Amino acid sequence: MQPQEFSERRSGRLLKHERGYWAFVPNLLPPDLSLTWELAGELSAADRGVSELAGIGRTLPNPYLLIRPFMHREAVLSSRIEGTQASLSDLYFFEAASVLPSPQSDVREVRNYVLAMEHGLQRLKDLPVSLRLLREVHEKLMEGIAGDHLTPGEFRRSQNWIGPAGCTLNEATFVPPPHEDLMSSLGELEKFWHAPSPLPLLIRLAMIHYQFEAIHPFLDGNGRIGRLLLTLLLVSENVLPQPMLYLSAFFEKNRDEYYRRLLAVSQDGQWTEWISFFLRGVAEQSRDAVQRSEKLLGVWQRYRQQFQTVRSSASLLKLIDQLFHLPYLTISLAKSILDVTFRSASLNVEKLVAGGILEELPGRKYGRIFRAREILELLDAINPH
Repeated sequence: MQPQEFSERRSGRLLKHERGYWAFVPNLLPPDLSLTWELAGELSAADRGVSELAGIGRTLPNPYLLIRPFMHREAVLSSRIEGTQASLSDLYFFEAASVLPSPQSDVREVRNYVLAMEHGLQRLKDLPVSLRLLREVHEKLMEGIAGDHLTPGEFRRSQNWIGPAGCTLNEATFVPPPHEDLMSSLGELEKFWHAPSPLPLLIRLAMIHYQFEAIHPFLDGNGRIGRLLLTLLLVSENVLPQPMLYLSAFFEKNRDEYYRRLLAVSQDGQWTEWISFFLRGVAEQSRDAVQRSEKLLGVWQRYRQQFQTVRSSASLLKLIDQLFHLPYLTISLAKSILDVTFRSASLNVEKLVAGGILEELPGRKYGRIFRAREILELLDAINPH
């Protein structure tokens, strides 16, 4: 990273470390921001999308039908931005069978994202969004994945940097604050997200996400924690009754622009352009979540109507509900979910197979695995129309 890469409009100060490299320390939030009519329009569209999604969340007959599916999709896409290759099917297969879909699979890393998100949302009942909570979430994210040298659950005590694989500090695209400046930068960020502000919440979230990524407080996992932080703040601010809005699909689809916009804020103070990009993501992903919710609920209602007769037991309907949490299923899992005998669980699963809801994966004589293909395809679809 070289000083000439940064203009006078940069959003922070350049600092030459005693070891000879240059680092960037972002200015305190909020920046001076000129609100244009274009940005006002994008804010309005994003607000409308979030409001519509919140309305659906409040009227869901069973909101838990959609919380875990959306969370799993976010885990896959947020991790994919960082280079993982595991698919949504891989993740669900692993959860159902406790077996890696392939020896080279990085599905454990994606599964950790789900566990980290669940932990963070659960802890919100007792703890505000805070640096302490982020450390806890980071520890869950990196558990069993990172070695001790990457200090899971701890802010870094050494310099990190962003750039092509194998690059040195001087060759890096971006060098965040030295660890000596880290805690003061983080402390100011935490004050900002707690302080009352006249700024619209979505604009504040765009600023917070940039600031967190510019500070880059962990040795690894900063992108995923920064995106996870957005969900925690949306829930803690009571903007959404359920965690249903995730931006990773938009960021992953526009990955190059995502990184370029973040870097341009640091190098050239392009706050308006970054916030515009962020708001477009909120609007697009709100629409996607609304459409995906409606499609999933339609499938759920159709499945229940198919089996909601005097001959269908409550256990069968309960198993249908669980398919939206876990579209891959084994007889043992069904037995545990329903708290019935193995034979009874097997009979219920076979009824869903006969009804075309489940299909058995071939080639497994023991530990048979069944899949709800329609649910999986709808969750994994790029466009839910």
